[in-house]
Amino acid sequence: MDASLRFFAPPARCEYLPDETARLEYVQVDQMSAAEYLEWLRRGWRRFGHVMFRPSCPSCRKCQSLRVPAASFAPHRTQRRIWKTNAGVVTITVGEPSPSAETRALYDKFHRYQQSAKGWPAPEPDGGDLFAVNPFPTEEWRYAVDGQLAAVGYVDALPDGLSAIYFFYDPGERRRSLGTFNVLAIIDEARRRGLPWVYLGYYVEGCRSVEYKARFAPNEVLRPDGTWVSFVTA
Repeated sequence: MDASLRFFAPPARCEYLPDETARLEYVQVDQMSAAEYLEWLRRGWRRFGHVMFRPSCPSCRKCQSLRVPAASFAPHRTQRRIWKTNAGVVTITVGEPSPSAETRALYDKFHRYQQSAKGWPAPEPDGGDLFAVNPFPTEEWRYAVDGQLAAVGYVDALPDGLSAIYFFYDPGERRRSLGTFNVLAIIDEARRRGLPWVYLGYYVEGCRSVEYKARFAPNEVLRPDGTWVSFVTA
């Protein structure tokens, strides 16, 4: 791996827990393999394009990396209903990231909805194109309903599992719970590929937008001492 820059962001208001002060540590990488990234991921890092990051907050340790064992995952009733509603109706195509007008329009539509509904920042022009720039090959998962693009997700295929990077969807398809369906599809695919883990990023107690991750159980979280421990059991 070629790591060219390492730095800390200035302390700022936490996006997950507004009453807390957040500080992120960053590493800029030019090239790395999926196996090299996995070693960082196991220590609590995540990545966005060529930038890796992890929380390094002064007084809070609530951000915990969460992973799901694909083989023993047991969907609860609502998850089974969401799977039954979408499986066979929503078509999933997995390929290389390829920026397109259709993808850009969906990204913009999703972020403008979140801006209105949840106070998110305005979407950056062509922000979705950034997911096509990676230090190693990644996957683009395209979800279509009746031939129309309904959602897009980005997934890293790693030696021991699949890592969910980002997901956006058509707000007009909210009733389908495509975010949940996306995670279920990733777990199902990890099982099919014989991979033991699905990494879902950070779980933060008290933040509704990421607390849902704990509902995919059983699961494990990464403790500050570097050990993975059982968190929620099925």
